[in-house]
Amino acid sequence: MTEKIRIHLADDHQVLIDGMRTLLNTVDDFEFVGFSLNGSTLFEEITANKTDVLVLDISMPQKDGIEVLKEFKEKGFPCKVIILSSYDELKLIKEVMKLGASGYLTKQCAAEHIIEAIHFVNKGEEYFCNIVREKIFNTATRDNIKVNKYNPTVSELLTEREIEVITLIALEYSGKEISEFLFISNNTVETHRKNIMKKLKAKNTISLVKYAIKNKLIKA
Repeated sequence: MTEKIRIHLADDHQVLIDGMRTLLNTVDDFEFVGFSLNGSTLFEEITANKTDVLVLDISMPQKDGIEVLKEFKEKGFPCKVIILSSYDELKLIKEVMKLGASGYLTKQCAAEHIIEAIHFVNKGEEYFCNIVREKIFNTATRDNIKVNKYNPTVSELLTEREIEVITLIALEYSGKEISEFLFISNNTVETHRKNIMKKLKAKNTISLVKYAIKNKLIKA
């Protein structure tokens, strides 16, 4: 029998807690072990119930999500943490990641992504919803890149993710850097690279760079 992932929710809105709990209880390998409406005793609570993944709202009374993460960093993380927030500012996202969060979801996309996010971070991977991932990707490359995902010549041949990967390859980002930007594993980056080369019948990275320039994925 597969060991269940023990999940604790921390949010100051009982309605959200109840809705999220109902959703998570539909997943066979999830076990809802508790919830908190403020962050004051969160460390003690999740330590006591042996939480695997904490879904944590940034805007919490008494002790907010940032303060909770700082406490975890000081005492040692008792579990993986996914931030759930109404905000998608890049500065905030970077701050919580530096403090040790494993994922970030906006409340707008939480229902769609929370199950996948929990599975990812429980395995030791990072996870970000599409809204956050796009913001980080566009910000990280905006000074040198002109992403044209709707160029018919490109989008009919490559998937959206493959376009992101070839763009970053053309900008000379390493496999590790690409995996960090797109929040996917190094192995997944390599798989995308091989698929791109096969589709484009490219012999090497230089061919990929030429393709990206020709199709205006990056500035020459």
